[in-house]
Amino acid sequence: MNVPNTVLRSLRLSKQIPRCTRFTNAPPRRQFTSSIFRRKQQPSADDPEFVSILDGPPKLVRVGKRHGPGLIILAIIPITAFILGTWQVQRLGWKSELIAKFEDRLIRDPLPLPPTIDPDAIHDFDYRRVVAKGHFRHDQEMLIGPRMRDGTDGYMVVTPLERENGTTILVNRGWIDKKHRDKRTRPDGLPTGEVTVEGLLREPWKKNMFTPENQPEKGMFYFPDVKQMAALTGSQPVWVEATMGMSIIIIFHFVMSC
Repeated sequence: MNVPNTVLRSLRLSKQIPRCTRFTNAPPRRQFTSSIFRRKQQPSADDPEFVSILDGPPKLVRVGKRHGPGLIILAIIPITAFILGTWQVQRLGWKSELIAKFEDRLIRDPLPLPPTIDPDAIHDFDYRRVVAKGHFRHDQEMLIGPRMRDGTDGYMVVTPLERENGTTILVNRGWIDKKHRDKRTRPDGLPTGEVTVEGLLREPWKKNMFTPENQPEKGMFYFPDVKQMAALTGSQPVWVEATMGMSIIIIFHFVMSC
């Protein structure tokens, strides 16, 4: 009986679970320091060696390429605003000078138009009130248009004025509705005999890039080309805006809208 007991005892010993061994190589604990200790390490404002970032020399910080377009736009904005402001001031000065010149020449008595006019001298008499006598050449009438007025299509009527001395000038007689394009539909607007024209002497008009070219061979004029129209009618390159019978205020608005 002693032998089986010995065998059983050895089997029981082999089936016992071994106890866990204690780890001797445990990881070191993390060292923590308090915020109070950290603040003590920073220099105090009372320390004579303390230097504030505001008192220190400025430091240039390089900006990456990704900020380049933004900086360019920010630099363009003030430059553009300065240019636009300068242009507005110059434009205001030009407009004020033009109005002052217009008012000064408008209040003067009409100047009799001399027989022969130097085209280079018209600039110095622009907006000057003038008066001339002669006969209208309705057979050489020219219509410039279309021109809108109060939402209606029409034309400006330009008629050469043949004077007693044989010279001729161009007179803008005003606006007509397109239904009166044929002068036979407006017999009251075709005065005969000697007439007196009072108006404003104007410089030749300037054509913009959007206006088509005139077609005088078809009787189509889109803008008043004074030299071209004078050559067609044998007139002097002189343009007069007829204003007889109009008040000064109406004349002012009429000229400023041209």
